[in-house]
Amino acid sequence: MTSIALAEELLLLAYDDQTGKATGSQIGLDLGMAAAVMIDLALAGRVAYVDGFLKVNDATPIGDPIADAVLAKAAADDPHTPAQWLQRLRHGLRTRVLADLVERGVIQDVDETQMGVIHVHRYPTTDPAVEAEIRKRLAEALINHDMPDERTAALATLLTATRMEPALRLPPEEAAEAHRRLEEIASGAGFSGSANLEDSIVRPSVALVVATLGRAISAALGAPKPA
Repeated sequence: MTSIALAEELLLLAYDDQTGKATGSQIGLDLGMAAAVMIDLALAGRVAYVDGFLKVNDATPIGDPIADAVLAKAAADDPHTPAQWLQRLRHGLRTRVLADLVERGVIQDVDETQMGVIHVHRYPTTDPAVEAEIRKRLAEALINHDMPDERTAALATLLTATRMEPALRLPPEEAAEAHRRLEEIASGAGFSGSANLEDSIVRPSVALVVATLGRAISAALGAPKPA
């Protein structure tokens, strides 16, 4: 387990460092973070996709409080489909992840009162090094022709599935190529398309989890709006 969870990586990419406000699709971010929790568990060898369901094959905690709570719940409950897990996890997950990042000093909680009664929370960055490392990995993946590691490939797949590519903050002339490369990474890893998993660096067990969750996100978001 790395020092930061995939759900935290996705959230940090989505929030503006200065204003502390979320950008892009809110539902896309919440669905992506829910998927990210399950993907972290798959990367750690705790869950697998079997007969249409995400099932626990090892209930040993991985060291992340949020993921471990989900793992314990999944181990004690009946198996659920990827789509069901997205809906079960997305409500309240962002609040928990924000609180965890605040506690660790990565972001701060700025509580502002508007119109005298409405509390608005912003979460500007206090430790830019964490997000900088995430963006560095993604930037290298975008310009490198080699396949990135499983974790970075999964993050790239989540960005495309949740339609969060604008969070990369690329100039318009580079956005189309970045989208193509992200889709290439997802396909090459076996997370989409018809790649031969035997030729991929990604474990088939992980690829199945990411692929099914990615499809569930796309189905939940519906057809993208015409440009």
